[in-house]
Amino acid sequence: MVCRRIVSAVMAMTLALLCGISAIAATAETSEARVAVAANFREAAMETGREFERATSHRVVFSFGSTGQLFAQILQGAPFDVFLAADQIRPGEVVEQGLAVDDSQFTYAVGRLVLYSADPAFVTGPHALADRRLLKLAIAEPALAPYGFAALEVLRRLGRHKQLRDRIVHGLNVAQAFQFVQTGNAELGLVALSQVVLLRSGSRWVVPEELHSPIAQDGVLLERGSDNPAAKAFCDFLDSSAADAILARYGYESGK
Repeated sequence: MVCRRIVSAVMAMTLALLCGISAIAATAETSEARVAVAANFREAAMETGREFERATSHRVVFSFGSTGQLFAQILQGAPFDVFLAADQIRPGEVVEQGLAVDDSQFTYAVGRLVLYSADPAFVTGPHALADRRLLKLAIAEPALAPYGFAALEVLRRLGRHKQLRDRIVHGLNVAQAFQFVQTGNAELGLVALSQVVLLRSGSRWVVPEELHSPIAQDGVLLERGSDNPAAKAFCDFLDSSAADAILARYGYESGK
């Protein structure tokens, strides 16, 4: 009887040890990356995240907002591992301030701007900006969002800024600007092509690239993620052919 008890105790200890080892191994193999993402890249990021999780043992959690908002949060110590901005300036500043890994900055996408209306007959070209029915034009806040800054450049180069400045409504980010148009609170919006490229409704005019500065979108590995295998793997995944295919579907160009 005593021998049986000893054997049972040894087996129980062995099982517990094996379970502990398995748990440690699982933790080592699987980790989670927290990624701050510019609002224009939301849908593409969600699909990229799903593909990343299928291809690896890691998880990714996104937080979306304007580039300016996310940048401010990072400066205040927000717990992000990776920063995917809608410009090149803020990632560079994060590196300069010692909050990101040196030499980790990369261009993950190049965005395009589009003039969009929920009305399928409103936009046939840039002359929609001179339409008398136009009461509100939605753009992202230029001080916070690169797509908003690019929208101002377009209006100025088309000679429409002075005529329209009292009709411009600002979204905190390009996602909110797009929402203004979709809900009918603005007849037109200068928004990201990625937001409308899969829509079958509405009307649009893709803004020629020469009318605004390139919207090169850079990412950076933050110091908090420097030892996180999921964060590093996600940055690598953004440079893959699988990620390139997703970019193309959403109207982006590769930054390679």
